[in-house]
Amino acid sequence: MKNVNLSDGIFKKSQEKGKEYLLYLDIDRLIAPCYESTSQKPRKPRYGGWESMGIAGHSIGHWLSAAATMYAVTGDEKLKDKLDYAVDELAIVQDYDPSGYVSGFPRACYDEVFTGEFRVDNFSLGGSWVPWYSLHKIFAGLIDAYQIAGNNKALDVVTKLSNWAYLGLSKLTDEQFQRMLVCEHGGMNEAMADMYLITGEEKYLVLAKRFCHQAILEPLANHVDDLEGKHANTQIPKVIGAAKLYDITGEQKYRDMAEFFWSQVTNYRSYVMGGNSIGEHFGPGNAEELGILTTETCNTYNMLKLTEYLFAWTHKASLMDYYEKGLYNHILASQDPDSGMKTYFVSTQPGHFKVYCSPDDSFWCCTGTGMENPARYTRNIYYRTEDDLYVNLFIASDITLEDKEIQLIQNTTFPESDSTELVFKEANGTTLNLHVRVPYWISGPVTATVNGVEVFSKIENGYLTINRKWTAGDRVQVGLPMQLHTYIAKDDHKKQAIMYGPVVLAGALGKENFPETDILADHQELNNHELIDVPVLVTNEQDINQWVKPVADKVLTFETKAVGQPGNVKVTLIPFYELHHQRYSLYWKIMNETEFSTFVDEEKQLQNRRRKITVDEVTPSEQQPEVDHDIQSHNSNSGYLNVVHKGWRDSRDEGYFSYKMSVQQDRPMYLLVTYYGSDARLHVDGKSYDRDFDILIDDQIIANQQLQANKPGELFDICYEIPTSVTKGKDKVEVKFTSKQGKAAGGVYGLRIINEREE
Repeated sequence: MKNVNLSDGIFKKSQEKGKEYLLYLDIDRLIAPCYESTSQKPRKPRYGGWESMGIAGHSIGHWLSAAATMYAVTGDEKLKDKLDYAVDELAIVQDYDPSGYVSGFPRACYDEVFTGEFRVDNFSLGGSWVPWYSLHKIFAGLIDAYQIAGNNKALDVVTKLSNWAYLGLSKLTDEQFQRMLVCEHGGMNEAMADMYLITGEEKYLVLAKRFCHQAILEPLANHVDDLEGKHANTQIPKVIGAAKLYDITGEQKYRDMAEFFWSQVTNYRSYVMGGNSIGEHFGPGNAEELGILTTETCNTYNMLKLTEYLFAWTHKASLMDYYEKGLYNHILASQDPDSGMKTYFVSTQPGHFKVYCSPDDSFWCCTGTGMENPARYTRNIYYRTEDDLYVNLFIASDITLEDKEIQLIQNTTFPESDSTELVFKEANGTTLNLHVRVPYWISGPVTATVNGVEVFSKIENGYLTINRKWTAGDRVQVGLPMQLHTYIAKDDHKKQAIMYGPVVLAGALGKENFPETDILADHQELNNHELIDVPVLVTNEQDINQWVKPVADKVLTFETKAVGQPGNVKVTLIPFYELHHQRYSLYWKIMNETEFSTFVDEEKQLQNRRRKITVDEVTPSEQQPEVDHDIQSHNSNSGYLNVVHKGWRDSRDEGYFSYKMSVQQDRPMYLLVTYYGSDARLHVDGKSYDRDFDILIDDQIIANQQLQANKPGELFDICYEIPTSVTKGKDKVEVKFTSKQGKAAGGVYGLRIINEREE
């Protein structure tokens, strides 16, 4: 990164906006929870959002990584000063705990884990919310501060922290360790592998291997896709760590894990912009379910990191095709160019809009990776091995190869233009094999000239190669023909997106019924905001270039003919990375006139009805909805049923689970609960439980429910009336499911508070 610089262009502007936010943030406020975790008074109050919760402290880790990287690529000394101050402060906090522990939450959860007898589920360990996940960000931030920004004190702090972790975890058996890894733990295997590479101490390599979650990674090594229902961004860092372990050990199983996972996610579980997941989870393969909670931005940040490893092994252009897709259409599109705020989910729901974090009261996981993304734009534009230089991305930039006394400048306005120019500003007759990616989206032959003379070179692994000795002033011009084309969803041929080269074009649908602001502390606050009608695109033309045309004098702006139905409307299309603060559609229903004549969008009608009457909803077994609704539980379990592609939660014996849910004071309220029609008597671990349970609202029983397999093989809903006396004068109530000895409550597959009865 240090020898690559961005020139003017869309990425340079985004980089500068990202740097503004890093400089804006107050280190004392970011580190405040770290002081409080050791019962010390912070210098300033902590930030809001997730930094006011049990996951606190992850943001200072992200900030360290972002600041170190941004300093490396911009040389901004103000960032370096802030970074040094942040490391100094973490060192001060660490001195309060002789064990070497430093984090944004108390150590008690780890003390419980180190005994070997500990509480654990998917997102809770020792009574804390994903503690290893949060702590991993501090590990990674300190490692980056040392490796990228040269801060030696950061190495001292992270070494003490690593020794604390090694000493405590050495007490666990392998079985206990793997049980601990049930809870999301970020990229701890990668962090420990980094510590091994930095220090050479074998104990860190041992710990890196122990942090490999075998229940997830071993099936991948055997080419078994067991990803459905798994929390997506919990798994990607595990695979990144495995990839790093392959680089260190050469053990083939680690490479198999990474390559199979990458293939399954990018080919069968991703959307048009390169993102993946819905409601943070992997759905079934070859499905592209549209929705508001799709494509968590963290996931793509991590998938691009994983792609780097695979490319280093194979140098295949197809890997950089994916990297380009995710970079332009998700990562670049995820930062508001006006405020610098970041997205969590990127909605694929037609007619919805992007929602961005607030500057002081969000600090979601994607706020953290969103801090890092703009500093990483220089990565993978080029890739160097000895006498080979790969030009992977067509981004205005320059690179210096000091050992070869070469400075290469890439002049381009791509994707506004369909070409790039590579100028050797400095070169002294040095041999260099130049490899230029031939993208999957080209609409004709790639052309290349050197100093105006056309060259005919071999194409290998998707790269056009030019071998020669270069001198100052040499110019390589590459033509990259682009045209409009359609992307067809994996689960419905009528569901399509429109692209120009690698760029996803979004329908700019204006601000009808737009919220007062789309910059929010709570990224789910607008989940049920009213949608608008999005036209169906109806045409008998097979060639998209016949019914979508460029708009004169507007770069990368297109307009359809009057094919939008109903109403014969025209639709304006612009790059998704340029669309902000208005409604949009990425996917369209595209069909011919015959198909449209009998088309009834029953799914849309049901969605609209449900959105209209829904006050609040929870998706059991999914981390964010449950945390956001203050889940409380005892003797409770959760899981995922592939048959119906849904998660569930239950409780057993003297158990319960509950959520705080919103209600409206001025009208009748109903609780709509989703069950599985094959559920009856539960047999597990040698015990049997009748599914017989009470449902309470603020400790008042509103129903007793029994499940006796009355609707085999399908999900079904039961609507319960909530007495007005329970909701009177309240904005929120506690919805609780309780079981008695020998009984089970649930499974519950969904619950919603609605303001009209639904049967």
